[in-house]
Amino acid sequence: MTDTDKNLFGYDKNPTNILPQKYTLDSKIKFRCHPGVSCFTACCGNIDIILTPFDILRLRKYLNLPASEFLLRFTTPIYIEKTDMPGVKIHLDENGRCPFVTDEGCTIYPERPSACRYYPVGMANFHEGGEEGVESERFFFLVKEAHCKGHEEDKEWTIREWRADQGVDLCDEMNKEWLELVMRRKSFGFQATLSEQAKKIFFMVSTDLDKFKEFIFNSSFLDTYEIEQATLDAIKEDDIALLKFSFKYLASSLFGTNDLKIREEKIKAKSAEMKEKRVEKEKEAIRTFEELKAERDRLQEKLEKQKKQ
Repeated sequence: MTDTDKNLFGYDKNPTNILPQKYTLDSKIKFRCHPGVSCFTACCGNIDIILTPFDILRLRKYLNLPASEFLLRFTTPIYIEKTDMPGVKIHLDENGRCPFVTDEGCTIYPERPSACRYYPVGMANFHEGGEEGVESERFFFLVKEAHCKGHEEDKEWTIREWRADQGVDLCDEMNKEWLELVMRRKSFGFQATLSEQAKKIFFMVSTDLDKFKEFIFNSSFLDTYEIEQATLDAIKEDDIALLKFSFKYLASSLFGTNDLKIREEKIKAKSAEMKEKRVEKEKEAIRTFEELKAERDRLQEKLEKQKKQ
């Protein structure tokens, strides 16, 4: 995975803005953003701020809004770059600015999106084919855009200190499994496509935990999957537990991982259904063959009669 795509986490894809150097957690940088810097909030406009499921959860709780209203008022549907996975980005105002930014700064700063927290330090995870259980290689890079004067400040700190100050580690922890799903999908390219039903499920689960919870407890979901009672109790009351569970459901339903166990009777019923369909198709193929054979025999008989006349 690489987070250098502006459409994923707000970084300009122009390589001239990315310093050609790998950074570690102990590498030092000079950077500070504050109201006194001349470019203050300049980076908050003309940009695609993609929201992760964790971003959406934090923001709508901070604004005291149900997920559906938050999505309607403040987001625009998109496809996550290089995939057919639907997501959302912040809907910019008529001036191309983030709707939560004023001259005084960010009005949602305590719960600002992951993309805003990462800037200007990007993280790259190279995950081999998005394979399950394979550790990724991680390093950091610095984005240095011409308009940004924060790099001219004297404040020096390590990447580790910067990330701690910005609350990035929590974002990494909460975004990790979802981003791995995205990168796994990217690794397949466009040779294979998600079904419309799969897209709807991914969008619903990724953007609206309220609907996902309703889906779990008010549909045939629990008739299909074996879920421990402790897990059910947790996801009913705790949105973070529900969020983490949602990633396991997506991995299981979209990529066939073993994160969730399907009930044995459902497997047997599905197997019987598939067998029945196969038998029916075989019967249909035989009927089609017999019909074609009969038609051929009729034509042959007709030709024989014409030859005798």
